[in-house]
Parts: sequence; structure tokens; C-alpha cells
Amino acid sequence: MHIGEVAARTELSLRSLRHWEEVGLLTPSGRTEGGFRLYTEADVDKIMVIRRMKPLGFSLDHMKAAMVDIETLASDEADPDAQDTARERLRITQQDAVERRQKLVAQLAMADEFLDLISGRLI
Repeated sequence: MHIGEVAARTELSLRSLRHWEEVGLLTPSGRTEGGFRLYTEADVDKIMVIRRMKPLGFSLDHMKAAMVDIETLASDEADPDAQDTARERLRITQQDAVERRQKLVAQLAMADEFLDLISGRLI
């Protein structure tokens, strides 16, 4: 797939996808002879993982590390010790994500209270 199709499927901008490549977060699986980026379904799956981490406020470095860990666990050739380390780091990331989500839920509750307050004043 070309970058435009991937952007449409993932609801991301071309700029985001290019930036993620520039910072080493995601590399397209290939390029055409003309130099255009080519993505696979596996690339789209990776993009969706990154996209889901983004609203939780993870840094680029944290997202990179998580992607490496996910790939390590998916690899049949990875050393068992490396897989154990990756699994433990992902457990920590999972707990961090749970805590970040809880903060977002609290923020949404405050936003709802504000909307209710404003709605009550407009009647």
C-alpha cells in the first residue's frame, strides 16, 4: 500500500506517518523504484498499535521500546531471555497504560461536569 491509502485506513496524516519514519518509530516495509513508501498489512497493524498509544501520552521513545518488545515476542527466532525481558517491560507498559487511562477517565468526568454546568445555565 502507498502512504495515502495507509493514512486513510489509519485516520492519520501523511505528515504523522513521515514523522514516525524520520524518528525511527516505524519504517515502511519497502519502497518503489521511484522511492515511494510501501506498507504491508503488518505495517498497518504496527501503526494501529502506535496510534492507540498516542492518546495515552506515551513518549516516542516509550512507543519505540514497546514496538521492539512486541516484535521480540512475535519473533520465532528471539532468544528466550530476550522474550522474557520484553514480556516484563510490556507488563510495566500495560500497568502504565491502565494508570494513564484512569487519568483520562477522570478528565472526561470533569469535562462532563463542566458541560452539565454550562447546559444548566443556558436554560
